[in-house]
Amino acid sequence: MQGLMQHWPLLCSKVIDHAATYHGARAVVSRSVEGPIHRTDYRTVRRRALQLAKRLEQEGLGLGDRVATLAWNTWRHLECWYGITGIGAIYHTVNPRLFPDQIAWIINDAEDRLIFVDLSFLPILEALAPRLPSLRRCVVLTDAAHMPETALPGAVAYEEWLAEADEDFVWKSFDETTAAGMCYTSGTTGNPKGVVYSHRSNILHSMIAQQVDAMGLSSRDVVMPVVPLFHANGWGLAFSCPMAGAAMVMPGPKMDGASIHELLVAEKVTFSAAVPTVWLMLLQQLEKESGALPDLDRVVIGGSACPRAVIQKFRDDYQVKVIHAWGMTEMSPLGTLCSMKPEVADLDGEAYLDVAQTQGHPPFGVEMKVTDDEDRSLPWDGKTFGRLKVRGPAVASAYYKGVGGEVFGEGGWFDTGDVAHVNEHGYMQITDRSKDVIKSGGEWISTIDLENLAVGHPDVAEAAVIGVAHPKWAERPLLVVVLKEGRRTTREEILAFMEGKVARWWLPDDVAFVEAIPHTATGKILKMRLREEFADYRLPAE
Repeated sequence: MQGLMQHWPLLCSKVIDHAATYHGARAVVSRSVEGPIHRTDYRTVRRRALQLAKRLEQEGLGLGDRVATLAWNTWRHLECWYGITGIGAIYHTVNPRLFPDQIAWIINDAEDRLIFVDLSFLPILEALAPRLPSLRRCVVLTDAAHMPETALPGAVAYEEWLAEADEDFVWKSFDETTAAGMCYTSGTTGNPKGVVYSHRSNILHSMIAQQVDAMGLSSRDVVMPVVPLFHANGWGLAFSCPMAGAAMVMPGPKMDGASIHELLVAEKVTFSAAVPTVWLMLLQQLEKESGALPDLDRVVIGGSACPRAVIQKFRDDYQVKVIHAWGMTEMSPLGTLCSMKPEVADLDGEAYLDVAQTQGHPPFGVEMKVTDDEDRSLPWDGKTFGRLKVRGPAVASAYYKGVGGEVFGEGGWFDTGDVAHVNEHGYMQITDRSKDVIKSGGEWISTIDLENLAVGHPDVAEAAVIGVAHPKWAERPLLVVVLKEGRRTTREEILAFMEGKVARWWLPDDVAFVEAIPHTATGKILKMRLREEFADYRLPAE
């Protein structure tokens, strides 16, 4: 016997329809690439997305066609997502921070036929155009007044192109498992791998994000997605904000601390989401100018581990709640978020931070386990490290074109490549990527714990830890540090600051001071590059 309920396919167009109908006047504010602040609302975003869908059909695009975006977070980019998915085509977010060869590779691998590109990224695309045979049309996300001369194939200003269609269009209907979006992994080893989201997975992921113990968005929130839409499906905020009816504030191309702070204050933002490097920049800016965050209530920090000092500073100095999160491109991307369960709700001070610096617990819709190398489940005792594996309705079951299938195991379990432990209350903490963990004398040392501790030093802006060859212990930790502007400190002072806060044998054997630490295209520390740079480094004699 089956239930007698309506079949209502979970399609992305349903989200913008809901937002336009029930929250139509809610603001969508953007810092435009051209400079001025632009204001629109969900009703207008839907109308223009319908125009865009009709215009794409006029271009001969339809079900299953890949349409690339090389763009910042703006209202135009949001319109593109809904217009593309509204005809059954697939938005393919291209990360401009990838190496040019990788950008060319993923556009060719996806066989994108049309690309929406911001003015900022025209030079990248112009340099690569001769190597992109599938591209037939380049729509530049600007108006005629700002449209530059370019030799890109079929180049046209977005506003002129869009005006060739009206909004008299009905969203296409198709199965909810139809592909909606594509995002490629950052490709730190080999070529990037394509992750393909379905309409169903996007909607379910947004519902998962809406849970109170997850992002808990509401129509009373003003949300600033600092995380770019090209980073891990934009953390789903392009769907979860309209679904909740939350206002959106798009930062556009200006991602520095001063510009982010300006928008947070001017637009009375209550909720934001970004990687730790963004928040480190903001906190340094606030420290420099004695700034305040009068309306900001909570921030989600993910992409890489959030330093304990950042959580503490937000809470103590600005009364902002940090929701430490973890996820992956392959997970749409949310996996865990750190909210306080009743068992730990009364904790304060250092005990509170001990919990808050974990990556948290999974919301409904994500299942998780930690195993040894033989796939045997390990105890949840808060100390036994193992391979972190996940599954769920918004977790990838395969990569595009079937590459890299070895990480998808029996029972649907996806091996994340992270090393983690889980405590008795279900709080998960990443201790390392499996390829980054330091094995010293047969024991594991967490580089993430050491990095978070080092960033707590008042003179340290950023820190990374890598393993360096050691004749006795196989490898030992080297701490690589970037100092805050105008600050000075010594190796001895930093190590003294860390002493007593971790096991003595975990302490780095040396500290190297550098001008900058390399990052991946998604803002994570590029440890492979650091290991290459310090391949011949010799630790001080014991």
